Amino acid sequence: MTVTDGTRAGELEKREDLVTLTIDDVEVSVPKGTLVIRAAELIGVEIPRFCDHPLLDPVGACRQCLVEVPDMGNGRGMPKPQASCTLEVMPGMQIRTQFSSSVADKAQRGQMEFLLINHPLDCPICDKGGECPLQNQAMTRGSGESRFDGVKRTYPKPIRISSQVLLDRERCVLCARCTRFSEQVAGDPFIALVERGALQQVGIYERQPFESYFSGNTIQICPVGALTSSAYRFRSRPFDLVSTPSVGEHDACGSAIRVDHRRGTVMRRLSGDDPEVNEEWITDKDRFAFRYGRGADRLTTPLVRVTDESGASVLRPASWPEAIDAAVEGLRRAGTSVGVLTGGRLTLEDAYAYSKFARTVIGTNDIDFRARPHSSEEAAFLAAVVAGSGVSAEQPGGLRSASFADLEHASSVLMVCFEPEEEAGTVFLRLRKGFRKRGLRSWTIAPFLSPGARKAGAQLIATVPGGEAAAVSDLPDDVFDSLDADSVIIVGERAALQAGTLTAVLRVAEHTGARLAWIPRRAGDRGALDAGCLPTLLPGGRPVADATARVDAASVWGVESLPRGEGRDADEMLTATDDRSLDALVVAGIEPSDFADPAAVRAGLENAGFLISLETRTSEVTERADVVFPVSLVEEREGSFVNWEGRPRPFPTVISKPNALSDLRVLAALADGLGRDLGFRTAGQARSEFAEFAGWDGARVEQPAIDPPSRPEGDHPHLPHLPHWLHRLTTARPGGSPAPGTPLVLAGWRMALDDSRAVRAELDLLDTARRPVARVSPATAERAGLAGRVVVSSDRGSLAFPLEVTEGMVDGVVWVPVNAPGLSVPENLAAGAGDVVHVQAGQ
Repeated sequence: MTVTDGTRAGELEKREDLVTLTIDDVEVSVPKGTLVIRAAELIGVEIPRFCDHPLLDPVGACRQCLVEVPDMGNGRGMPKPQASCTLEVMPGMQIRTQFSSSVADKAQRGQMEFLLINHPLDCPICDKGGECPLQNQAMTRGSGESRFDGVKRTYPKPIRISSQVLLDRERCVLCARCTRFSEQVAGDPFIALVERGALQQVGIYERQPFESYFSGNTIQICPVGALTSSAYRFRSRPFDLVSTPSVGEHDACGSAIRVDHRRGTVMRRLSGDDPEVNEEWITDKDRFAFRYGRGADRLTTPLVRVTDESGASVLRPASWPEAIDAAVEGLRRAGTSVGVLTGGRLTLEDAYAYSKFARTVIGTNDIDFRARPHSSEEAAFLAAVVAGSGVSAEQPGGLRSASFADLEHASSVLMVCFEPEEEAGTVFLRLRKGFRKRGLRSWTIAPFLSPGARKAGAQLIATVPGGEAAAVSDLPDDVFDSLDADSVIIVGERAALQAGTLTAVLRVAEHTGARLAWIPRRAGDRGALDAGCLPTLLPGGRPVADATARVDAASVWGVESLPRGEGRDADEMLTATDDRSLDALVVAGIEPSDFADPAAVRAGLENAGFLISLETRTSEVTERADVVFPVSLVEEREGSFVNWEGRPRPFPTVISKPNALSDLRVLAALADGLGRDLGFRTAGQARSEFAEFAGWDGARVEQPAIDPPSRPEGDHPHLPHLPHWLHRLTTARPGGSPAPGTPLVLAGWRMALDDSRAVRAELDLLDTARRPVARVSPATAERAGLAGRVVVSSDRGSLAFPLEVTEGMVDGVVWVPVNAPGLSVPENLAAGAGDVVHVQAGQ
């Protein structure tokens, strides 16, 4: 968009398909189809508005943006003022705003008076007071006195649209921002404008409450105080708050947020404005889940294990020097027999510190960030991913990474072991935008079409868990033919559970030229990968087994040599403590319930000869630790996450607390005690050193030599990739007596709002979580005699769920949420997707 003079207007129109018009006697050239209100913004003219939002379809509801149009470009003008938010520019058009037209000024003032007739004068107690567009525009376009002498309309207040969102109907100016966002952006049309005329108001469907993962965005874009947050309502005033830009820490999207705090306490979080990542939207989890560090379980002082007078082993508070000395003594006894488990909460700088600490201070490659089910095939796949670190970077061997923009503008998208709405909300919003705006074609390889995939317009490639590799290798012709250089293949971390799937994804990506997006669930995973928190990789993605890579890394780190040979992964480290082939563990932010077998993880922690925990809150790890170091929360430290794109997402310290140390600073102190220098003390110093690993040259790690299984012969044509033993079950004659405990293949994934410790204190947020249910296909329900409630069991335990029969779901499978409150699959079943469980009717 370009402001031009008359001599160049024709030239630019011809070259860029621009339209030239005049606004307040200033000539401006803009692309065809631009709205007048946008064209005015380019020359610094702000037309007042309420309903207009650049990311929502124009609606012309509030009528506040009226302008005069004396000439449409054909010598004739409009007889009445027009809404500039719905009026497209035309060649030669003349527009006059409130600054140059008494007609436009009078129209805007009249509309403001009309809006204020029934609006309550409760600004002093309204949450929007001090940051309200209506307040601001009433001061500039409104009258100092009201001519209305009647009784203002009132309603009972507030109406609880959901546990998160409260509605004061008398404040609403009927701009329809909330309803348009819900329908167009989130795909959750649970609220709507009802009635007509003076009775028109925002309403809800009584049987379907506004339970959306994105409902908080309606609060932020409401131009008045009609929609407010139940968690923030009457808690503070905008002018009492200090605002700091930051980054969401609950998923791998790296969404821009704004943190508002007062007197050292975070009061609320809002969406930041980042067009390249999250635009202006965030999930409710990023918005509301920030109180997890305020509970009684917050660690505030180091703890050291001692033997009390009764002979019991207990943790007692200790000073920092005492805790450092105790940890150093334990590490010296262990020597190089130390494993490092970093988890997924770390910033890039902290993860880099762990990687360097393990290799230069301890002298081991036993380090792994994957505090979840994983595989050796995944390690090789991740090496290929990190080889092209950076947004849309070209990777060796033709592999290309993807970005948010690539998702939105892709010719097609294939999702493998990935549920967009549950596992990466901002990714879901981009996919839905591409589908709604451009008709984006997408497919998901899954046992059923999830609500999120359906709202994103995806089509189902029905697959039994365990058959993903075959499904990728044998895509339907129309799907395979649609994959090209403008396509994106999204693969989730759950693909690591299914042998051959990641290999098949790599082959399809290289064959078709499609971009590849690996989207983990946690914020710190991609940064930990780049930083070398894997037993097979050094920082920058070069393999540990490469002698040249070790020499180069040693040179950057200022040491003579690095340990040879690939280290042990997380599962192997926890197992190695049983026979003391590993004497000590350094653990940062893992939860046993995140692993496939939590009981085995607890046993591994118990058997560790010496255990050091660096954590923000007490956990099952700290309860078993010999030394516990409290570390700072995200808002108490500076650093950066690396989102799934490979894009660095830096953020500053929001609240400075003198005694809050980052993981990096604690590791530096431990290194000093062991007679080594970690080389940095701050996130900035760590970031500068890590930059030396960027752009390393070196051979790409070869892909794992695992051939994806082919489709078994004789499968039922309507049951894709169904195991033979289930083929007999699902093709049995109807009407037979169902055997109790029918064997079915387990499927499942974690929901966006589940039993995560980060949301347990957010009761209002948890009320919007989706009800945990077990899903089976109609045919499976009939043949197995399932109805009402079902019991899912393994040799380790059982769980009971309400049953939801799901149309279109593949037969022979039962789907359950992995970590619903009180219904943890790993804890109770010790089973994962692709395992066989038994399902029977429950009470």
